[in-house]
Amino acid sequence: MKESSSSSLQLLFTLFIFSLTIFTKPVSSSTPWPHHVKQISGNGKDLDFGSSKKYEGSSEFVHLKYHMGPVLTSTITVHPIWYGTWKNSQKKIIREFINSISSDDSKHPSVYGWWRTVQLYTDQTGANISRTVHVGEEKNDRFYSHGRSLTRLSIQSVIKSAVSVRTKPLPINPKSGLYLLLTADDVHVEDFCGQVCGFHYFTFPSIVGYTLPYAWVGNSEKLCAGTCAYPFAVPDYIPNLKPLKSPNGDIGIDGMISVIAHEIAELATNPLVNAWYAGPDPSFPTEIADLCEGIYGTGGGGSYTGQMLKGHDGATFNMNGIRRRFLVQWVWNPYLKYCSGPNALDQ
Repeated sequence: MKESSSSSLQLLFTLFIFSLTIFTKPVSSSTPWPHHVKQISGNGKDLDFGSSKKYEGSSEFVHLKYHMGPVLTSTITVHPIWYGTWKNSQKKIIREFINSISSDDSKHPSVYGWWRTVQLYTDQTGANISRTVHVGEEKNDRFYSHGRSLTRLSIQSVIKSAVSVRTKPLPINPKSGLYLLLTADDVHVEDFCGQVCGFHYFTFPSIVGYTLPYAWVGNSEKLCAGTCAYPFAVPDYIPNLKPLKSPNGDIGIDGMISVIAHEIAELATNPLVNAWYAGPDPSFPTEIADLCEGIYGTGGGGSYTGQMLKGHDGATFNMNGIRRRFLVQWVWNPYLKYCSGPNALDQ
């Protein structure tokens, strides 16, 4: 009986670990792009490396639905958690992007104009996504408290540390707070580069103590800039393709901006994975930014980035912030039934 009881306990423990593996997988992520590339901007050549079903004007395969869950209709406060070593200049770029979301006086095409598409989404009462997004209190974890290699579960543990530490913990704000874990360029995260560049989900009370919407985005400059910071870096497997000049002079950070935008847009419209998404399975949803992966301008889709803007300094971007320029992927417009953005040629 003792041996049988021990075996049963081992089996239960194994099943518990297996269930954690399944249910801690984020249901939405910004995936490395391009898997295949056809780049026509700035290089003078057409390089065809495959295609995709995600086209700017195509809606025949898209059945985006509202599943009655909450969306973020109150002022959205983003709490950055800076994990690892960060330069002040890098933090400033990311802060300015987040604060630009609500800056209605930025030069057209603007980040504010991009967010207006996100605002079109509503909850079951008809209330729209909040127009106000800003940076809240922040936390620095410069000593890599959970090591330089993080799993999906340990990411939640980092967030727990940030909200429960004795000295200046981040505020607990389940209804309108977003917890943004940003990992430095020397931190490895489970599935980073190979499968994802960032993802969002919500924390488990059993780990963190609360159900909090969160996202993780990594700096890919040293690890996989060619996939997660494209088009400011290009994959090694594409010969003779030149990277484009980044608008803020930091390839890793400029690459992160679009992924951060992707995750914030999806957190606002699907924070608990029961609001806006396409597909029959909430464990594998397709959300408003997933539908527009790799699309930055008119004509984008398949393996084209679309038409972007180029500054006098040669930098590539598609929208303006408070004081800076950014390259941000488009999101799905629920009324037009295709991807749209403020730099669309028909706007």
